[in-house]
Amino acid sequence: MDNCVFCKIANGEIPTNKIYDDGLFVAFMDMSPLTPGHCLVIPKTHAEGLPEMRDESLSGLGKAVKAVAAAVVKATGATGFNILQNNGADAGQAVFHFHVHIIPRHANDGVFPLPKPRKDTTN
Repeated sequence: MDNCVFCKIANGEIPTNKIYDDGLFVAFMDMSPLTPGHCLVIPKTHAEGLPEMRDESLSGLGKAVKAVAAAVVKATGATGFNILQNNGADAGQAVFHFHVHIIPRHANDGVFPLPKPRKDTTN
């Protein structure tokens, strides 16, 4: 896509702190990290969100996210990590090129945990 900042990063048109590239997926450091080591994994082929991802790309996505998460945990000494993927503006997606956040976590890192599920009140 012509104006997509993540397509430009994937194509090398915009420099970034690239930490992974397997030919299909690229990972780079987030510009506004929640914690040190927060990075993004994106496909090189444009897809707005998960529903637009090609089925044959999904297994490669899992492998890329697994490899990057392991490397980030090792590099940061994190004791845990969050995997986050937003689809659509109402879900918090700000860049409309599919991407997965890998957020390394440490005890008392100041990042609020995800809210606990509400109890089902319909039963």
